[in-house]
Amino acid sequence: MKDKNFPDDIKNKSLNELTELANNIIKNLEREEDLENSINEYQKLIKLNNLIEKKFQNTSKEISYMVKSRINEILKKNEKKIK
Repeated sequence: MKDKNFPDDIKNKSLNELTELANNIIKNLEREEDLENSINEYQKLIKLNNLIEKKFQNTSKEISYMVKSRINEILKKNEKKIK
């Protein structure tokens, strides 16, 4: 199941909410005694981890872009003050 197959409510969750969901899956897996029953949960966890990584990368890129834009604005204002 690719991240495209996740329900929209999962895709729209924040990084914190997704992390909390992953932590809950981990807690359930730690309690499970029969590993055969855990295979689907492990697969969900791996897919959820991939989704979290992609969201983190996208958020990181957005923050980087905003910071660069803000720095450029400040530099332009300072150039005008110097002239």
